[in-house]
Amino acid sequence: MNRVEQWLHEQRRVGRNLFLMLDTDGQSEARTALAADVGTDQFRHLYVGTAAESLAQTGPLLLRIDTARHPVIQTLLATPDRHWGWLASVEHVDLEVLASHWRERVVAGERPNLAVYRVHDNRVLGRALAHLQPEQYAALLGPISSVCYWHAGQWNVADNPDPGEHPLPIDPPWLQTPIPELIYANVLFDNARRYLVGEHTEAMAKLAEQLDVDEWLWGLIQLTHLWGWQLPEQVHFLLTRCLQLPGYRPAKSWLPKPGEDPAAHFERVYQEALYWQGEVGG
Repeated sequence: MNRVEQWLHEQRRVGRNLFLMLDTDGQSEARTALAADVGTDQFRHLYVGTAAESLAQTGPLLLRIDTARHPVIQTLLATPDRHWGWLASVEHVDLEVLASHWRERVVAGERPNLAVYRVHDNRVLGRALAHLQPEQYAALLGPISSVCYWHAGQWNVADNPDPGEHPLPIDPPWLQTPIPELIYANVLFDNARRYLVGEHTEAMAKLAEQLDVDEWLWGLIQLTHLWGWQLPEQVHFLLTRCLQLPGYRPAKSWLPKPGEDPAAHFERVYQEALYWQGEVGG
């Protein structure tokens, strides 16, 4: 019996209910099958009612499951490196209460610098729990009694020392989790792809007729790193403006000049773009 099987056996033994947090990116077949089988009253679209609501219909699902023996769930458990999400157990907690708890935690920051916090990604959850002290688990996990997730090449279990409803901290400690550079780039890529497909659907469809979307987007994400454009508004500007440019690439005049710091570089390019759009006088 492996770690996840042991965990499932223990949850059944103590009479806890099981939930599946499903990251639906790349799991469309699993999403469709599970949603159909459990019924609409047994799952919630996680982004509904949040600033990310435009992504709700294709975003993560929180599902109450009667058993982990469902064929689709068995397939997920057998392929943890697909990073499909994680399992949780609770004691007599309503689905809506649990959904509300996580909806408060899937969007971080303040307008206009909001970002999706991908807590439904087992890698994000794993890094957060590795960073937190056990006494801090409750603020993140809330009503959940225990979670089982794949992280760092193995199944892990974390037990909540104080399950229940907990307010969102003013400065959530899990948002201070150190993120390695490559992981940051991948998270940025994923969030940017979801945003562009959801908010610039027509432009992305036209781009896809000419270029490989993922290759194009990854190239621009790498460019933000090289140029030092790390602020959300800088990334947003580069991506959305390139959707409107010939060849979907930055013009040569956008390259940084010798000795030009990232802030001055961005301001110069931004003003140039406004000028050519006719948004400033001249």
